[in-house]
Amino acid sequence: MMLKDKVAVIYGATGAIGSTAAHAFAREGARVFLTGRSTSKLNKVAQEISSASLSAEVSEVDALDEQGVNDHLEKTFEKTGHIDISFNAFGIPIQGIEGIPLLELPTERFLLPVSSYTKSHFITAKAAARFMIRRKSGVILFITPSPARLAAPLVGGMALAWASMEALSRNLSMELASSGLRTVCVRTTGLPETETITISYGLQGQASGMTREQLQASMESMTHTKRLTTLAELANALVFASADQSSGMTGAVLNLTGGMISD
Repeated sequence: MMLKDKVAVIYGATGAIGSTAAHAFAREGARVFLTGRSTSKLNKVAQEISSASLSAEVSEVDALDEQGVNDHLEKTFEKTGHIDISFNAFGIPIQGIEGIPLLELPTERFLLPVSSYTKSHFITAKAAARFMIRRKSGVILFITPSPARLAAPLVGGMALAWASMEALSRNLSMELASSGLRTVCVRTTGLPETETITISYGLQGQASGMTREQLQASMESMTHTKRLTTLAELANALVFASADQSSGMTGAVLNLTGGMISD
């Protein structure tokens, strides 16, 4: 098991990405602590993990609430003695943001993802780092889609928010690596298995005069593999980035875009 005896805290654990990561971390031996805004949804994910005789605990935590995040990590650290992995899969609704040309997008709607994503990831990363530093070990994970690097129309301020997350990951690495902490960002294409991408491609497609399926086909054609990233591929990358086997990796972006972005 690549993550045996590690403690992983996941924010936004009820969504497709957060829950997939939770299952993957647990299968690899981690003790997972699931957080989100809905206790009932968190319990459902935890029950799925526990049914496989794996460990999962839940707490209702808003990843935009700095005091709530700090209090939860304090309790988790007191219970376990260490925080090894912090993964923020926080997201916001994209209606009224995507599928609208920039010149028609109200300023407050443009800024909403920038303020929300950067605030949430700064809060959770800073909180986790304070506990990880005590043991001089830990990994802070980020996930960003391809528009963080590749110009894309009709995504509003989302691209700027994702690019800011990658910059935050690099800057955290620069300041924290000497204390034994690592930061890794996993960059994907859109994930067609998720409800968010179904909605996103529907909004963007409608604004572009295409169906959702036509837009997805266009995105697939931009990759070398002629397909988009899967949740399973994302989960495998997150596990590897969290494991001791990737100890030399920090301030880095794991590129899962299938060649859509070639480094």
